[in-house]
Amino acid sequence: MPRLLPDVTDLTSFWKLFTVFPVLVTAFICHYNVHNIANELKDTTQIGAVVRTSLASCSIVYIMTSFFGFLLFGDATLPDVLANFDTDLGIPYSYLLNDAVRVSYAAHLMLVFPIVFYPLRINIDGLFFPSASPLPQSTTRFAFITSGLLILIFLGANFIPSIWVAFQFTGATAAVCLGFIFPPAAVTLR
Repeated sequence: MPRLLPDVTDLTSFWKLFTVFPVLVTAFICHYNVHNIANELKDTTQIGAVVRTSLASCSIVYIMTSFFGFLLFGDATLPDVLANFDTDLGIPYSYLLNDAVRVSYAAHLMLVFPIVFYPLRINIDGLFFPSASPLPQSTTRFAFITSGLLILIFLGANFIPSIWVAFQFTGATAAVCLGFIFPPAAVTLR
């Protein structure tokens, strides 16, 4: 039977509850894309509705995923819930559910990677080549930056033992800076 709250047996297990905060911070730090999205809108006054809709839909997906994952796996839920789908779930057509989850996750990665990679490439170009011509005008620079970033991402994907480590590191460093340090610093420095 699934429980609503986790078991807290001692102080160490209590502090382990806080390891989820960097992951949640990473999940909701997406405002660096707002300016690109606003530039694409015909009516920029709609940006508030776009942000509210995207945050609401992301929250609903996150809550549903965690709720149904916990209902399905209970206490056996692993930190990386996708690892739970490597075994027989003990339900009819378990293998179809496992394959559907894998295919949907692969589709998610294929659709989200270009959205995240675009601002990364633009910002790396601005960091290393601040006075150069715009990136789309320089095919060589575009190819080198793209290749270098893809190689770095590939190496990280192969040598980081768990996605949990990457989420915690990103949430504890970059996401905190993007969400809470850089915006007020930009306003202060104006």
